Amino acid sequence: MNTDLSCIHAPFKLPNTVSLVAGSAEGKTPLNAFDNALLKAGIGNLNLIRISSIMPPKAEIIPLPKIPMGSLVPTAYGYIISDVKGETIAAAISVAVPKDKELCGLIMEYEGKCGKKEAEETVREMAKIGFEERGWELDRIVSIATEHTVEKIGCAFAAAALWYK
Repeated sequence: MNTDLSCIHAPFKLPNTVSLVAGSAEGKTPLNAFDNALLKAGIGNLNLIRISSIMPPKAEIIPLPKIPMGSLVPTAYGYIISDVKGETIAAAISVAVPKDKELCGLIMEYEGKCGKKEAEETVREMAKIGFEERGWELDRIVSIATEHTVEKIGCAFAAAALWYK
């Protein structure tokens, strides 16, 4: 039996851009609320591949580029759906960029029953802690958040979409 698996390791191009997006919306069902929040964030017509929270080294943080509909997009995201009328929900995402550009960055996501400010503060603190635990020097943190007051069924969504420039 041949156990050489080298033939399946095709070259893989790392994404070199990261775009932070956020949106919140209502929907007739929980899934429709989620879909509508994605549309508000500008990524509702993409296939999101959920990833863990690592930004490739040297990736640039840019506004969301025009990505072809249906594309498979590596995305770290947080979201919350609620059907409690009057409840405030929020989602936030942050990217921590290292001073040493050879190191990867960290993406942190958060969602909760809180306001936008609290969600963004929380996700930024998580990014700082991630760097402290690695013993890395932090250059900067970029973040975005959204909040939503539920009318019937609402969703708050925040994401870091990785793409190619």
